[in-house]
Amino acid sequence: MGRGIAQLLATAGIETKLWDAIPGQAEKARDFVAGMLARAAEKGRMSQPDAEAATARLGIASAVGDMAGCGIVVEAIAENLEAKRKLFGELEQVVADDAILASNTSSLSITTIAASCRRPERVAGLHFFNPAPLMRVVEVIGGERTDEAVCARLTKLVERFGHRPVRAKDTPGFLVNHAGRAYGTEALAVLSEGVAEFVDLDRVMRETAGFPMGPFELLDLTGLDVTHPVMESIFGQFYMEPRFRPTPETRRRLSAGLLGRKTNAGFYRYVDGKPVVPVEAPAPADRPKKVWISRRNRDGRAAILARLKLANVKIAIETGTKPSSTALCLTSPLGEDATTAATAEKLDPARTVAVDTLLGLDRRVTLMANPLTDPKYRRAAAGLFAATGVPVTTIADSPGFIAQRILAAVVNMGAAIAQARIATPADIDAAVKLGLGYPKGPLEWGDALGASRILTVLENLMQATGDPRYRPSLWLKRRADLGLSLASPDLAP
Repeated sequence: MGRGIAQLLATAGIETKLWDAIPGQAEKARDFVAGMLARAAEKGRMSQPDAEAATARLGIASAVGDMAGCGIVVEAIAENLEAKRKLFGELEQVVADDAILASNTSSLSITTIAASCRRPERVAGLHFFNPAPLMRVVEVIGGERTDEAVCARLTKLVERFGHRPVRAKDTPGFLVNHAGRAYGTEALAVLSEGVAEFVDLDRVMRETAGFPMGPFELLDLTGLDVTHPVMESIFGQFYMEPRFRPTPETRRRLSAGLLGRKTNAGFYRYVDGKPVVPVEAPAPADRPKKVWISRRNRDGRAAILARLKLANVKIAIETGTKPSSTALCLTSPLGEDATTAATAEKLDPARTVAVDTLLGLDRRVTLMANPLTDPKYRRAAAGLFAATGVPVTTIADSPGFIAQRILAAVVNMGAAIAQARIATPADIDAAVKLGLGYPKGPLEWGDALGASRILTVLENLMQATGDPRYRPSLWLKRRADLGLSLASPDLAP
């Protein structure tokens, strides 16, 4: 990480000194960065003179004392509170009183690091993401005693080398890691309830929601030795806030050494670095003769009707207010399970299958059976939608399907961050897209899907489970009630 930061600074025209407590490491870092700059010039990403000039700006500090003339010092050492405090204490003895001390910590409190400093007002967080030259977002974090001018200077520094600065309060996980908790944590909750297999969750979130990686692919990439302790740490730091609650699944897998790619075994098994993905079962050949579609969710009904027009089979669509005695009954609930959807309209549960229409039906269709759904009707529903040319995932009964639950959790987390004024709505969305690679920021997701629909999903999840992890953020609820964009800041302070 330190090498990447040095590369960014030197490329931006800033004289940069490298220092490491281990002899020879700073020289190795300089040589590595010089090699990266030379390679960039060879590939035409920068000119040869610019690469040589950037390399010339890289100097070596043989001791902490050599940092005396630096106006900003960026620390990127081990994630250990006492080690960082010790280093900052040494730096304070040599740098000028107006020099900024910035920590690249991803998990430690800036306020706590600064508390042992003689001038805590000049200590701030400057959190880069790995690899720093490519991950174009940097969190600027002020502690409780950080001078606003310090954060302003760091913000301008980030802008100078072309990255997107985002301001965040000194809170567990800061902004990106805080907002990113919902995706994997809710997916693990769905898995732990036996709703679907991990590969099904990955397929749904990649193909219907457009995430570059499914939640379990991401957990395998990061490694449970990294991810699980962070889950537990943030859960504890937020005093057991239910939205951050981990599941026993990752603790068991961690204990078993199933860390992910690094051990060639995680949720997936890896051969030559590539995951062995279970083959998806072929779609059933069954088809229903008659279909009745619930009117309870008008948008959902319209989406189902539009999709079924593409089916290369002859079926009768019933138009009555009640289904006939043999028709397949399709419902499209928001945040409810198939059981609740069937009983709400007094439908025969044996013939009722729920369809997730929140994200449309043109990439993958998720169907949900209830405990009494006749396998014949479940197969007929899957075969019918497969006949429209899309893959089908059928899951067990669960409030909110897969995508509804996970996206509602992502949106709600972003709204809670906005409500707590940890960051501005614009910074929340920008940080999540740039730092996590999400196709939309959490507030953008909420606006695209409709704040009122996300609110309905959460309220129904809360009612069905009684779990306060699904309680809607006030930011979300107020904007849904008022018809406002979730990305709109409050007009009044």
